[in-house]
Amino acid sequence: MFEDISKVLLITDMDGTFLPTNKIPSKGNLDAIKKFQNAGGKFTIATGRAHQATSQYFEYFNVNFPMIMFNGGMIYDIDAQKSIYDIYTPPIAKEITIDILNEFPKLGCEILTDKVNVIRINSTEENHIKICKVIPNYTDIDNVDKNWYKVLFADTKENLDIVEEYVCKQNFSGVDFVRSDINYFEILPQENSKGSALKAMRKLCNIDDYTIVAVGDYNNDIQMLIEADLGICPANAVDAVKEVADLVLNESCDENAIAAVIDYIFSKVN
Repeated sequence: MFEDISKVLLITDMDGTFLPTNKIPSKGNLDAIKKFQNAGGKFTIATGRAHQATSQYFEYFNVNFPMIMFNGGMIYDIDAQKSIYDIYTPPIAKEITIDILNEFPKLGCEILTDKVNVIRINSTEENHIKICKVIPNYTDIDNVDKNWYKVLFADTKENLDIVEEYVCKQNFSGVDFVRSDINYFEILPQENSKGSALKAMRKLCNIDDYTIVAVGDYNNDIQMLIEADLGICPANAVDAVKEVADLVLNESCDENAIAAVIDYIFSKVN
């Protein structure tokens, strides 16, 4: 599987996997990534974030392969500085979003297009904006461009549990829902995920002969770990992710989990 490290792609989720709790990339992970890339390996990220919320980290490290953004809605070629794959939510997503916002009037909400469109602010959404360091476009839902990558609802875990229960009872069709964090619940295009984007990446980037190692910690990473040749999760991953992972690390996101993955890869290279 790891005969040629130049044919190994390591793709990792950011929050809760590559990034520690303080959101500052660790020296251990950064040194390991540089070692991996210098040996010929390909390193990139798969995130729910927009490019604006991701680019702040490129002062710490480089990716040398296209990235998955918006939980699978986009594959972005950073060298060419353009998208090479886009999937948008159908028009019904607007009706569903309005329904949910009407039912839960204190629910934070943002719609991701080429902008971060904040439809309703609450303390959780305000914190999300600060964490991602984005410039929000505060607007009304009717003024958002039609090409939506996803909708993100933000609130406390307890409140989102109620929102998720409501969504299940409504049996909405035409879109998918995913819990991307205890504080975030998202609407995505139907049958779209980091996993479907990774599958598309194999063809778009001509990497059928690569060994793909994927790392993630939360529900929105599950399909990516399944699609990869080797799915790995950090020790802090939720149980649902641990159940599908080929390897569960002893290290958490606060303990250089990505460095541990790279050490594992090097240990397997002939």
